[in-house]
Amino acid sequence: MRRPRSGERGSESVELAILLPVAVLVIALVVVGARIAMAGNRITGVAGSAAREASLARSPGAAESAAVTAANQALRDQHLRCRDVVVNVDSTAFGAPPGSGAAVSVSVSCTVDLSDIGIAGLPGSRTITDTASSPVDPTREQP
Repeated sequence: MRRPRSGERGSESVELAILLPVAVLVIALVVVGARIAMAGNRITGVAGSAAREASLARSPGAAESAAVTAANQALRDQHLRCRDVVVNVDSTAFGAPPGSGAAVSVSVSCTVDLSDIGIAGLPGSRTITDTASSPVDPTREQP
């Protein structure tokens, strides 16, 4: 066996002390990236469901209510926990005459909480958005 030289004693400890925080930070970044990617994957299609429900409504108020309800239900179905959900409905198409091919568009924003990871310098949340449009029911009657 070879004995280490006296100048190299403790060098492994110093290397470990330097590399351990870097390794922990890399693992934390992988966890944050995975959580954001999973949330982005789960929110895909939520606005489409909300837009379809809104397009079947008979009035702009009913369209907004249906879109909000459908978006919240779709987020629950996807098991996506959002700190804040914002549903924006563009219901100006309801002013167009029936059969004109107008469309209602819906944008759903979900703020995903990342603060439980607990690494200093990382953002506490990330907002993910999905947008879709759906043609207004051409057989609807004007309110």
